Amino acid sequence: MNVPLRRVASVVLVMFLALMVSTTYIQVFQADSLNNDGRNVRTIYREYGNFRGPIVVAGEAIASSTPVDDPFGFQRAYTNGPLYAPVSGYFSVVNGTSEIERAENEYLNGEASSLWLDRLTALFTGEQPQGASVELTIDPAAQQAAWDALGDQRGAVVAIEPKTGRVLALVSKPSFDPNALATHDTGAASAAFQELTNADGDPMSNRAIRGKTYPPGSTFKLVTSAAAIESGQYTSESVVPAPDVYQLPQSGQPMNNFGGIRCSPTGEMTLADALRISCNSAFADLAVTLGDDAMRDQAEAFGFDDDSLTIPMDVTASHYPTEEQSAPDDLARAGIGQGEVKATPLQMAMVSAAIANDGVQMAPYTVETIRNPDLEVVQQTEPRRLRTSVSPSTADQLTQMMLGVVQNGSGTAAQIPGVQVAGKTGTAENDPALPPHAWFTAFAPADDPQVAVAVIVENGGSSGSEATGGAVAAPIAKAVMEAVLNG
Repeated sequence: MNVPLRRVASVVLVMFLALMVSTTYIQVFQADSLNNDGRNVRTIYREYGNFRGPIVVAGEAIASSTPVDDPFGFQRAYTNGPLYAPVSGYFSVVNGTSEIERAENEYLNGEASSLWLDRLTALFTGEQPQGASVELTIDPAAQQAAWDALGDQRGAVVAIEPKTGRVLALVSKPSFDPNALATHDTGAASAAFQELTNADGDPMSNRAIRGKTYPPGSTFKLVTSAAAIESGQYTSESVVPAPDVYQLPQSGQPMNNFGGIRCSPTGEMTLADALRISCNSAFADLAVTLGDDAMRDQAEAFGFDDDSLTIPMDVTASHYPTEEQSAPDDLARAGIGQGEVKATPLQMAMVSAAIANDGVQMAPYTVETIRNPDLEVVQQTEPRRLRTSVSPSTADQLTQMMLGVVQNGSGTAAQIPGVQVAGKTGTAENDPALPPHAWFTAFAPADDPQVAVAVIVENGGSSGSEATGGAVAAPIAKAVMEAVLNG
């Protein structure tokens, strides 16, 4: 072979090698990024071209797919969309996914590794590939009761089964209809998403678990009480200072009791009575006496500042003040759930659930079972112990104290005939220009807990500045607990 031919052959060989290397790089190393690129229409068609598994509550599909005559193949539809949107989320051609649709996407679209045999079988039989069904822990009666009781007010409700961590209800308002985002009309889907993004009240914000956290107000006095009893220096019957006005230790500024009331004519009372009537001055003083380390340790023992929690949707961690945020004045405010203390409704339901479960906090979860297209179980969630929040003895004392709140304290509106309800009210200041948030957390029955619940009504809801946790949030919690207990 002469020199010119050898040169041409070398150039051709290099070109072939370059082509092979580039093709291999694109197909192997860039495969994931190309598949996940939102501009890749083939990926979207492939995703929609598979039969997506249903999301199921109590045997009924709340999200399902049906064949349609368009390039996408299947249309996602949501039954009672706004009711279940905080759990199901949405599956959209344009706007992606959220909540369970996102968290369990690999199972729903059939691409999970545990479904490989089903994919292989479909390949050989020529059948339409199908995704798995995801069965939730939600109790439809409890979900509906929370939705109805919250009404047109902004807020959230979370209910948990204390012994297992199963989430029985998860409601956030205002809500939205996922069907508007699931349409195959890309222009309409984009417009619907933009409208929801700009809507008053931020309806796509999942107030129950994510994004926005709230000062928990007096519901946090459960944590302060737990810290006191766990210290070994106090019991529920210990007498603590309860002045008419508490002078903040650093600034000397006064902290008043709610409504300017006098907690005790003697300036002191038992810890149980302080919780029963929700005495601010008693708990502010108690927090300062206990100290920052004891308060933070107890908050963390209930799950505050745990940023690893998923249910399996992402959860925003609740927050207890850092050392830099814990000067004596800040510590006093933290003792009554104000200042830099922030919590989600899920977190406060977990506090009550831990107390109800002899001090053991179970990991909350919303997915019960995942089944393949033949309805065989491919994943089953087993209850998991998350942490020990308090000792059984402390849990028992807290339970008795919470019973007093509902029986003849600030939470009487949560009473259920024939059932012992243990609860705690909260009225949390947030923005000086706005009414306080109304809180309530509880569990029932106290002697055999089946449900723990937390409710927040933003800015007092329809009651505005006249709202209290006992008047506004407690009846909502009652309705949810009754729905579970009567189920």
